[in-house]
Amino acid sequence: MSTLGLIGSGNIGSTLARLGTAAGLEVVLSNSRGPETLAGLVAELGPRAHAATPAEAAAAGDWVVVTVPLKNYRQVPVAPLAGKVVLDTNNYYPERDGRIPELDAEETTTSGLLQHHLPDSQVVKAFNNIFFKHLAALARPAGASDRSALPIAGDDPEAKAAATRLLDLLGYDAVDAGTLADSWRFQRDTPAYVVPYARNQQGPGIDMSDPGASAGAASVRAALAAATRPAG
Repeated sequence: MSTLGLIGSGNIGSTLARLGTAAGLEVVLSNSRGPETLAGLVAELGPRAHAATPAEAAAAGDWVVVTVPLKNYRQVPVAPLAGKVVLDTNNYYPERDGRIPELDAEETTTSGLLQHHLPDSQVVKAFNNIFFKHLAALARPAGASDRSALPIAGDDPEAKAAATRLLDLLGYDAVDAGTLADSWRFQRDTPAYVVPYARNQQGPGIDMSDPGASAGAASVRAALAAATRPAG
């Protein structure tokens, strides 16, 4: 049985854990506060879920999702992730993360930072552009007419194929958005960020409590194509 490791168990991490156990995966959760703080969530998820340290979750996972605040990315364990596919959900919020000069200068992307930190892993950007309530609500079986698609980006074709398999298990199609350098196309404040999956598509006024609306591959590709770099 395949295992999904989670480094970070907040809104996105816990949602992925629920989708993973529902799909029949073993799920190993971790956070920065210790396995004992995850006892309630593990009990809710059932026998396929286990709490661990970040290093243990990294070692256990066939796929490992890093879903921590960007400012903490250097705390992600390196050695246990060597040779593994690592899915990165990070977004850059300077008000939370502080200013990161490489990102401000557009010299790299958030996932590029994580790839540099994990030189022996294959990082794939995923799950960063969808609100966690929409992520939970929009999962559908393969072939469903209202199945949504999520963009992914990465430098390793085999890693992207592995990420696509995970998305399929969790209830989503994947749209290949290119390399890690291209992943800015679905970062914060782009057309592919949150809006395609919201019923009320009014930009900053989006009602984040609504259950979400399906966004197929064509609409996601259109949103990616509409992304532009900020002026200056």
